[in-house]
Amino acid sequence: MVDGSSYLYRAFHAMPPLKNSRGEPTGALYGVANMLRRLPKEYGTDNIVVVFDAKGPTFRDDLFKEYKAHRPPMPDDLRSQVEPLCQLVEALGFPILRVSGVEADDVIGTLAMQALEDSREVVISTGDKDMAQLVRPGITLVNTMTNRTMDREGVKEKFDVWPEQVIDYLALVGDTSDNIPGVPKVGAKTAAKWLNEYGTLEEIVTHAGDIKGKVGESLRDNLEQLALSKELATIRCSVEIGKKPGDLVMTAPATETLREMFTRFEFQTWLRQLDGPADEAVTTVEATASAVVTPSGAAAAVSVERHTYEILFTQAAFDAWLDKLKAAELIAFDTETTSLNYMDAEIVGVSFAVKSGEAAYVPLAHAYLDAPEQLDREKTLAALKPLLEDPRKQKLGQHLKYDMHVLLNHGIALRGFAHDTMLESYVLNSTANRHDMDTLALAHLGVRTIAFEEIAGKGKKQLTFDEIRIEDAGPYAAEDADITLRLHETLYPRLENIPSLRELYENVEIPLAPVLMRMEHDGVLIDRQLLAEQSHELSEKLKDIEQQAFAEAGREFNLGSPKQLQQILFEEQNIPVIRKTPKGQPSTAEDVLVELANDYRLPALIMQHRAMSKLKSTYTDKLPEMINAKTGRVHTSYHQAVAATGRLSSADPNLQNIPIRTAEGRRIRQAFIAPEGCLLLAADYSQIELRIMAHLSGDASLLKAFKEDMDIHRATAAEIRGLKPADVTDEERRAAKAVNFGLIYGMSAFGLAKQLGIGRNEAQQYVDLYFERYPGVKAYMENTRRLAKEQGFVETVFGRRLYLPDINARNAQMRQYAERTAINAPMQGTAADIIKRAMLSVAGWLPESGLKARMIMQVHDELVFEVVEKDVERLRAGVIEHMCEAASLAVPLKVETGTGRNWDEAH
Repeated sequence: MVDGSSYLYRAFHAMPPLKNSRGEPTGALYGVANMLRRLPKEYGTDNIVVVFDAKGPTFRDDLFKEYKAHRPPMPDDLRSQVEPLCQLVEALGFPILRVSGVEADDVIGTLAMQALEDSREVVISTGDKDMAQLVRPGITLVNTMTNRTMDREGVKEKFDVWPEQVIDYLALVGDTSDNIPGVPKVGAKTAAKWLNEYGTLEEIVTHAGDIKGKVGESLRDNLEQLALSKELATIRCSVEIGKKPGDLVMTAPATETLREMFTRFEFQTWLRQLDGPADEAVTTVEATASAVVTPSGAAAAVSVERHTYEILFTQAAFDAWLDKLKAAELIAFDTETTSLNYMDAEIVGVSFAVKSGEAAYVPLAHAYLDAPEQLDREKTLAALKPLLEDPRKQKLGQHLKYDMHVLLNHGIALRGFAHDTMLESYVLNSTANRHDMDTLALAHLGVRTIAFEEIAGKGKKQLTFDEIRIEDAGPYAAEDADITLRLHETLYPRLENIPSLRELYENVEIPLAPVLMRMEHDGVLIDRQLLAEQSHELSEKLKDIEQQAFAEAGREFNLGSPKQLQQILFEEQNIPVIRKTPKGQPSTAEDVLVELANDYRLPALIMQHRAMSKLKSTYTDKLPEMINAKTGRVHTSYHQAVAATGRLSSADPNLQNIPIRTAEGRRIRQAFIAPEGCLLLAADYSQIELRIMAHLSGDASLLKAFKEDMDIHRATAAEIRGLKPADVTDEERRAAKAVNFGLIYGMSAFGLAKQLGIGRNEAQQYVDLYFERYPGVKAYMENTRRLAKEQGFVETVFGRRLYLPDINARNAQMRQYAERTAINAPMQGTAADIIKRAMLSVAGWLPESGLKARMIMQVHDELVFEVVEKDVERLRAGVIEHMCEAASLAVPLKVETGTGRNWDEAH
């Protein structure tokens, strides 16, 4: 892992002031590239990554406005070499990372810890002393310019403290170049002396009163800023990068790009090496050929004709198009923006199409050097606002919910949301392919669209839309509107031919999008301090579990290393091997460890450690970072076109996966809070999928149990065992619950036996007895399998289809999975349809109710509301009524509600 930012400065100051014949500085460029070219051969690996600081402020600037404030600006001769260096590094085949909002140190720290978990040896090439905090077994530092390597003992030798004390050392000493305060009068020797005596910064603070002299006074005077200094000095090792260490492998050098750059910067020796015999340092990785596979019938994909597209620079041209838009029955509309984050995105330009092949782009905020004059954004949007807000004027888009957000950022409430090609594709066939525009254009039109990377570049060099030249941006943006219109003209007639799907599309999915947009934009309030406390508690619990695991194993090891786990569990502990990997190694997969945890303590500890680590990294550490600076709230994204069954999913953050079966998971829900004077109300459908099963199967016993509002699991146990419900034990009820839910998800007798801890024969008898008592359920399952095989799909109560391409597969495993899906999908899909219908009903009622309340979350079968305290009971009654009336089934729907200051209390 190469600290590119560190070496950029080191090379600039170390190299003579080299320039080419055109006067361009080249010293840093040559110095860093020369160091990099040696690495693959020197270390015998192509698993190398170069990390640079990204442009813009980082989280440390948010923590401390004076962070690096005293640092002089980058010299012009160095600044001019940064982008050419990144181009050269990529041309040499090295992966580059630049992550906004953090520093190169944080990216390297995160990757180093991930690599360590994968049992990889890590070498960090840097000249930055802060990196010493990362050193541990498996991670060493090397200064390639001085060739000095630093392991754990090396850190002690250099700083007189151990790596785990380096952060405390830096907090005490401070850093003048970064403007980290530290403690005045405390130098390197004093900091090391204190840490060798007291061990940690916390202990030094505890004993601050014992430290004599001026330096002791200085310490006591600056105790308050020590925590800040420590946070600023700490390398954050949980950065969201999007890549894993194993992904970062060198690629084939881009020879022609290297030739151009070596010629421009007059690196004559390297140029001769390109033109002569292959140089090992440059050609370390062989190029690999790859084939592009396109959908059937799209092999001869063509680019769309774009000569009819217009780019509107003048008021007259815009006015002419505005007249076209006013006269059109349907407008295909798209925005181009500064960000994919809908809360932060600003409009760069807008595009329209009113008939196939005729589209326009209006650039409004392209800001690159020498960008041409563009129409005034605010005036143009003001002219469009009456049209965009007119509910009678139909609009069409691809993922139009995002554009609604962006328009709202500019004070425009889009109305007349009539069609969305993403949703058309999804409703037609949720499992056929992805539903993005490029995929749909290729699959349905045979058109290969302009890829964003073609005009913006890739990776960390990728331009934001306002940085893209208008002559490139215009055809891309206009094509988006044109292709969206063409797709609609292809997909919508197919929906019209299937009335149930058209009904679902027009009356559920399309009207739901604005409801979801409003929920996303409103967001949910998060208690940052509580999450920080939970993160600390989880850290302590993780340390405790780790020590317990070490004691159980008889030695220290990496709990996240499959290789070490294999050795300890199956060789040293002699635990039986349940399953092997494809390479013949004992498996340490989660389901294997879950099974072993029933009988062995060490696998149970490892599972606890994994679960808590995931909670910490995914939620308690990450959620505070996702709080929007403008709103102070967290804003998730609800995806309509992802889950095959019709269920909504959420991302950034994923609200669906917060565990509620553990105390730690429930505590995370405690951080979702109501504002002052308000409460959260949670409304959850009770056993909705079992109720749907009763409806679909028409089984008399199930219908009776639900109509009489019996405890369904107790009623099932009573039926199977021939008992009165009052005589059913808790253990018998638990077994019946496992059967009730297990059969819905296609659980076999073998699976039931494992879950209940009973013999397979006993489990089979239980299943047979269940079907004997509930013959309607058995008949439903058999009929559903047969129908799925005949027509290739199953349907929900409301006509949503799930296609099953493997239902008649020769491969038994694939066929059986499809059969299980056929039974389960109508229940899951119907539940999804019902909660969506409920959301629409509630969203329609709330504005008319006069209540000060809003719907802020949807998770599985649950809706969560924010409401002022005085309106809670009226909201509760109204929500229950609308949710219960969302569908008419053969059994009543039941809704359970709760309220509280936080989500956990309400749930």
